[in-house]
Amino acid sequence: MKRDSRVRLLTLVSVVLLGTACRQDMYDQPRVKPLGENDFFADGQGARPLPAHTVARGFLRENRALYAGTNPDGKFVSELPVPLTKALLERGHERFDVFCSPCHGKQGNGQGMIVQRGFKRPETYHQDRLRNQPIGYFYDVMTNGFNQMSSYASQVPVEDRWAIAAYIRALQYSQSVPAADLAAADRELLEKAEKNTVPAAKSGAAHEGVHP
Repeated sequence: MKRDSRVRLLTLVSVVLLGTACRQDMYDQPRVKPLGENDFFADGQGARPLPAHTVARGFLRENRALYAGTNPDGKFVSELPVPLTKALLERGHERFDVFCSPCHGKQGNGQGMIVQRGFKRPETYHQDRLRNQPIGYFYDVMTNGFNQMSSYASQVPVEDRWAIAAYIRALQYSQSVPAADLAAADRELLEKAEKNTVPAAKSGAAHEGVHP
């Protein structure tokens, strides 16, 4: 009985040791680390270049208008490549307030909070140059950046960039819409507001907004 017990014990210990050694060998097995060196290939790199025209799963971007904001001729699109809905504008408004208003201001006049604290002022959206830009221009600026503005492609998804662009266009229109295009009730409110407004020449204040 004692001899059998010793055999069982030795067998158990052997199994444990062999199992541990096998696991360690698997853990330390030869392998190529990502972006590590490897003398097997002529260029000395373990990572291999992607074959030409390879597209990662989920990253096919055939719709140029949607993903690049341009037509086949390379010019910016002048129409939204997504349906224009109230929900889209509401989403654009919410995302604009989060990502854009700190610099551009909630009215798009370039008077955001960080501008008031010393950051360089961006151009107002309510100038002719930007009012006349096609909507794809604003999507492109958000995607690739412009001057001091860096790219927001990694922070703002494609759909939200279009929502913001649509809201910018609505914001521009809100500051330059002809009074004749307003509903009667809105025209009445505008007329009352103008009567109660001190003329800019007397107050020294700049007036920018809806005009006849």
